[in-house]
Amino acid sequence: MLNLIWAVMILLAVIYGALSGHLGDVTNAALDSAGEAISLCFTMAGVVALWMGLMEIAQRAGLVRKLTRGISPFLRFMFPRIPKGHPAGEYIATNVIANVLGLGWACTPAGLKAMEELAKLEAERGNPEYLETEYGEGGVRGGRSLKGSGAGESFRRQESAGRGSQGKGAGRRASNEMCIFLILNISSLQLIPVNMIAYRSQYGSANPTAIIAPAIAATLVSTLVAIVYCKIKDHSAGTRIGGSCLSSGVDTDSMGKGSWGGKAI
Repeated sequence: MLNLIWAVMILLAVIYGALSGHLGDVTNAALDSAGEAISLCFTMAGVVALWMGLMEIAQRAGLVRKLTRGISPFLRFMFPRIPKGHPAGEYIATNVIANVLGLGWACTPAGLKAMEELAKLEAERGNPEYLETEYGEGGVRGGRSLKGSGAGESFRRQESAGRGSQGKGAGRRASNEMCIFLILNISSLQLIPVNMIAYRSQYGSANPTAIIAPAIAATLVSTLVAIVYCKIKDHSAGTRIGGSCLSSGVDTDSMGKGSWGGKAI
């Protein structure tokens, strides 16, 4: 869809330039913008290298591990059904920390891995929409058939009661944990908006860091609203096993195709 939008915008710009007699200006603007794009890439590459290096140092020094332990009560509050010590929790914590620090580029790998682990968790719970994808037709893991487990039976009874299977090859519905994680990621509090500071610096802002206070206020409000919304919706699905109340039919096959940093999905 975005490709179509950009194609239409470019086409309209060329047509308007030709009809208004400013086609030369359109060509010059395109060349100037190409040069600015290259310059911005070099600027952002330096910023990425700096902050990714700091993140690596923090990780090797054990700072990330300590921060993860520090936010574990919050994560337990937001994701009470994720088993303690599950890999998904670690990746979610890393993603949240990177988001708070404004390291959008460090968010993406952790976000994708978190979604993968949450999908595996759904398969372990016996969710029939995830069994075939994660463990094959028989839902076997470690010699044990997950389809025959109590969780799998519960899901099948739930389907018979009216939820219904979407059928083989159909898009899977996101679990509550997936939706909560996605909403938190989009609305995440940012203490240092590194991306915006770099952009403002590149385009000649007199005070690039002036964005910090407004960014903290805006993302704090968005995060609080997200938390309240998630807990209300999650509570309404409390009687459902592995519920999908939040998802409203979200296709998880397309959830990993966006960016996990900078709030864009």
